[in-house]
Amino acid sequence: MDRLAAMAVLAAVVETGSFSAASRKLGAPLPTVSRKVADLEAHLNTRLLIRSTRKLTLTEAGVSYVAACKRILEEVGEAERAASGEFSAPRGDLVVTAPIVFGRLHVLPAVNEFIAQYPEINVRLLLSDRNVHLIDDHIDLAVRIGPLADSSFVAMRVGAVRRVVCASPDYLAGVGSPKVPKDLSSLACIAFDSGASPATWTFTHPDSRATYVVPLQARLAVNTAEAAIDAAVAGVGVTRVFSYQAAQAVAAKRLKVVLVKYEPDPLPIHVLHIGQGSLPLKTRAFIEFAAPRIRDSAAKAAAIVSRKGGLSPRSE
Repeated sequence: MDRLAAMAVLAAVVETGSFSAASRKLGAPLPTVSRKVADLEAHLNTRLLIRSTRKLTLTEAGVSYVAACKRILEEVGEAERAASGEFSAPRGDLVVTAPIVFGRLHVLPAVNEFIAQYPEINVRLLLSDRNVHLIDDHIDLAVRIGPLADSSFVAMRVGAVRRVVCASPDYLAGVGSPKVPKDLSSLACIAFDSGASPATWTFTHPDSRATYVVPLQARLAVNTAEAAIDAAVAGVGVTRVFSYQAAQAVAAKRLKVVLVKYEPDPLPIHVLHIGQGSLPLKTRAFIEFAAPRIRDSAAKAAAIVSRKGGLSPRSE
């Protein structure tokens, strides 16, 4: 059995989601594709794929094995190009994911510069507020905001974001700025719709650093940060969003940040990759190129909110 060829077939089956789609992609007969995967499973004496009439699912062993296959195939390809003298720059397809607003504001500009610098790398940028699975969804790199679950992934910290409470200056002039979190109970609040009522926001005591929850009855519940910010700018009430989401409105003096000293600790921003073995050259090139740019862009947004909306002692 040609194990490299079988690995390539398995990777194609997983990436395309079916044996028939892999057959079309590879230009190989369907029985050949099925046989190569079966031979690989027999060689390993373990099941890699769970087949059903609707979809294919990787087994636990299959998840780690496919990740290793992709890494090995990348390294073999790079070694062959280097040996033949063809290799002169990183190349291939790169899949990156990031939260929607953060990705549009801070990751996309770095990607635009990257593809101009590396014309032989094609980037697919997936913007989603859902934490997609790097292996199952065939992701090379992910930008994540918030604490990271324990995993074998390698993480590089590129910044932090605050959770800020803000409202329009005109609204605050009319009702008065809240001095402590409990003052929110007398104000109109704009919350993200989580299906729970009443909504709650978490704060920390500035002296003891104890965390406590403040319930509030939202006058308006929305499901996007942009909608919450637009409503706050329109004077509907007070909202809470990430600092980078509010940065433009704060810079334009359409929003004012309040309750700064009661903010929870900032949430970290990381760039993640699988990190098993040596990185493909295209992935390493993106990290080295984009990570500093994402870090600088996020820091500038944080500085705007700190300067215009009040500096948090925990913003760094």
